Amino acid sequence: MRSLKIIPIRTSFESAWQNGVAERWAASCRRNLVDHIIATNEQHLNRLLSEYVDYYHEDRTHLGLGKGTPHGRTRSTISGRVISHD
Repeated sequence: MRSLKIIPIRTSFESAWQNGVAERWAASCRRNLVDHIIATNEQHLNRLLSEYVDYYHEDRTHLGLGKGTPHGRTRSTISGRVISHD
């Protein structure tokens, strides 16, 4: 970011309108995991969250990916220039 001279702007805590992606992921995690399981300690919670992230990327289908998973998606290895138009 420094090389591109981009200045990051901090978003407000729990402001879904400012950081919708993070808030949506946190809400999905809460609905699908934390509301159903009581973690016994921090280590247990970290393991559960790690397993949920694996599930989220490898097994859970996403509508934005045509009901595919991010894990099975092919990634482009081609680099190129980004051109901006007004």
